[in-house]
Amino acid sequence: MEISGNILTAFLLTLFAGLSTGIGSAIAFFTKRTNTKLLSVALGFSAGVMIYISFMEIFPHAQEILIGKLGKLRGHWYSLLAFFGGMLLITIIDKFIPSFENPHELKAVEDMDDKNKAIAFRKLYRMGIMTALAVGIHNFPEGLATFASALQDPSIGIAIAIAIAIHNIPEGIAVSVPIYYATGNRRKAFWLSFLSGISEPVGALLGYLLIMPFVTPENMDLIFAYILAGVAGIMIFISFDELLPSAEEYGEHHLSVYGLIGGMAVMALSLMVLS
Repeated sequence: MEISGNILTAFLLTLFAGLSTGIGSAIAFFTKRTNTKLLSVALGFSAGVMIYISFMEIFPHAQEILIGKLGKLRGHWYSLLAFFGGMLLITIIDKFIPSFENPHELKAVEDMDDKNKAIAFRKLYRMGIMTALAVGIHNFPEGLATFASALQDPSIGIAIAIAIAIHNIPEGIAVSVPIYYATGNRRKAFWLSFLSGISEPVGALLGYLLIMPFVTPENMDLIFAYILAGVAGIMIFISFDELLPSAEEYGEHHLSVYGLIGGMAVMALSLMVLS
């Protein structure tokens, strides 16, 4: 596996995915209404990409490596442990984030027109700051997922980066809306929203620094197989816990399903073309 040549690409893809929170903030300030139907389809599409690529590409590839290195029985068990370990990691992170500050509790642009929310300035400001912190913490494993996938295969990293970028846009709205209402300062709301996405490339960088000292030519494939199996678990959890419920919340049930199917189809075709 060629690692060194992919590091810059992997980091730039992770940076792109993380900073897309700023797009959500910009949407909140420059549009009058949220296009809920488009957002529903987009979130469903993102889930479709992540589910398909996790089950059809990333996890099978990780399992194949582990079986080849450890034998059939141990390879199966260790790949499953890494897969569910990824789910456990992001579950623990979610449990430490209170529900009213959770980035999954999405806001719409229309919330800016609710004047009653402008009364509780201090509470709103705290909610915005805590949401920014919650998004930052939550983006750490997503950054590692994007980075590790791009190191293994840049084409898969691109697909994951785009899917996570779509997912991060509503989180940018969730951060910027309460801060703007509490302070009346669009610039401050935008930058806090924008900077909350920085944790994604930071997570990738920290993960890289922690992992690389243990990587040798002999164990490189094995370590990345564990990471990729965990990445698959993280992305499946994100899809079912965040993206699909959010897609249904923003729009109609069928729109989110159409987006899901579309994301799977596009991912299947792109993988077929690349192969």
